[in-house]
Amino acid sequence: MNTWQAPQRPNAYAEKTLIAAILDGTFPPGTTLPAERSLAIQLGVTRPTLREAIQRLARDGWLTVHQGKPTAVNDFWQEGGLNVLSALVQHSQHLPPNFVSQLLEVRLNLAPAYTRAAVENNAADVSTILANCESLQNTAEAYAAFDWQLHRGLSFASGNPIYTLILNGFGDIYEQFARLYFISSEAQDKSRRFYAALCEAANRSDVERAGQICKEAMLESIEMWRQVDVYRKGKP
Repeated sequence: MNTWQAPQRPNAYAEKTLIAAILDGTFPPGTTLPAERSLAIQLGVTRPTLREAIQRLARDGWLTVHQGKPTAVNDFWQEGGLNVLSALVQHSQHLPPNFVSQLLEVRLNLAPAYTRAAVENNAADVSTILANCESLQNTAEAYAAFDWQLHRGLSFASGNPIYTLILNGFGDIYEQFARLYFISSEAQDKSRRFYAALCEAANRSDVERAGQICKEAMLESIEMWRQVDVYRKGKP
């Protein structure tokens, strides 16, 4: 039996199609979009629908709308916000080769900070989250899901919702690549040791130790990903 899915709304379709066209070079940064009437015909949508999609993309930083002038395509890496990041991870075929490494470097800067804050503000919640790692199955899927829930849980417990918003920006891609990372039993072992050490620090409410443990684990994950990525690219 097929699962019923609601049809895609015309404005969502137009928005997604325009993003894909920007990413695949049909409308590269530095160019302008075709005239509204022509573009609406190309997309098969009404002009009001197209305008709504363009306004949303302009809000997120993909486009700049000038009254009476063609709509400009922005350099979204410079002009975009969190919504651009969310859109990029939904078009993973267009991501640059070093995108995951760069995300891990961002996590290296963020994770120790929200981990320290989480242990300082709510060590009991951190201990509760980490206690679940004892029953983790030795599968890439289980580790990927737990790791994502851990980092989101730490961001919640930190008391700063901005951390959670940033993490949510690449939530769609996190588990996808984490499953590749955790195929390695070495990666699983390193993470299990990280979880256990962090749990101990949380139980002692040792804020600085928790931050240091997290920083060391994030550095290890960058090195491990490089090894996984080299192996993945070398496969036939």
